[in-house]
This record gives sequence, C-alpha cells and structure tokens, in this order.
Amino acid sequence: QVQLVESGGGLVQTGASLRLSCAASGRNFSPYAYEMGWFRQAPGKEREFVASTSASTRYPHYADSVQGRFTISRDNAKNTVTLQMNSLKPEDTAVYYCAAQLGVGRFNSPNYWGQGTQVTVSS
Repeated sequence: QVQLVESGGGLVQTGASLRLSCAASGRNFSPYAYEMGWFRQAPGKEREFVASTSASTRYPHYADSVQGRFTISRDNAKNTVTLQMNSLKPEDTAVYYCAAQLGVGRFNSPNYWGQGTQVTVSS
C-alpha cells in the first residue's frame, strides 16, 4: 500500500504562484517503479490530468492548459513530487490530487491517490 499526502494549496490572486508538494510513503514504495503526477477537479467538472513524470523526470507531460506555466519535479531520495504553479488563473481553481501509477506509459490509471488539496485563484 502506498500513501500520498499533499500540501501547499491555498487562496491566491490571479497571476500569483503556488507550490504543491506530495510525499509518498509505504513499506515497499520505490520511486523508480512509479510514474507520479497531478490531477485536478473543479466544481461540477470531471477530474482532469494536469502533469506527470517518471522518476527520471526526463520527459514530463503536461496538459495543454498548464503547459508553460506549471512545472513538475521529483526528489526520488525524499519520495516527493512537486508542482510549481506560476501565472495562476481563476480557471486553475480546483482540488488538486497527487497520484501514483505503477510502471510507465500514459498516466490515466493511477493506482494510488492523495486526499487532495484546494487551490483557489481569485480574479
């Protein structure tokens, strides 16, 4: 079993920055075995992919809506994944979920989820 705990959400104004972090733990967790990333869900909308990366972080993937504004990174020694969010917009308002998917490939079926952290961007 893998536990994911997010932190770093909050209320900010348009154009501001936020940094989300997610710490993974578990008896048999190996960062090199998991693709990790972020999804988000806005009120009344379906959960959507935001960003993901493998342990090597050589080829991060981003949703078109955040490309160029968000950066995903990992610290494999600390089992953490971070999402740096810049130039935030009101449409970025959502609950952000950390996720981990065993293996590599399209990040669309995470095996584990965090509890979510709220990000609110005021206009």
